[in-house]
Amino acid sequence: MKLEFQSQRMEKQCETDRSRSKAFGAQRAKLLKKRLSALVAASNLEELRNAPGRLHTLKGDRAGQLSLDLDGPYRLIFEPVASAALSESSTPWCQITHIRIISIEDTHD
Repeated sequence: MKLEFQSQRMEKQCETDRSRSKAFGAQRAKLLKKRLSALVAASNLEELRNAPGRLHTLKGDRAGQLSLDLDGPYRLIFEPVASAALSESSTPWCQITHIRIISIEDTHD
């Protein structure tokens, strides 16, 4: 799958083991590396639907975005590039092959 980043800062934070650890701490950095590697290795989101990380769509003001669990309440937030808003029942998971990483954050705040 093709990945892009919403900001240059986010891209730099996710680029290397060292930059991930510095930005997010060692434990979260390890999980982030696993999730990013899984995203890159997948052909589309359907392949990750039942993989570790609990891939799921978000609701409310985050409708159209997806999330993968990291540690605790922290999530890797991303969205499909050039796609309509997502909904759990009508998402064309097998057609999503390009995503934009938005943030790593606690979505419950």
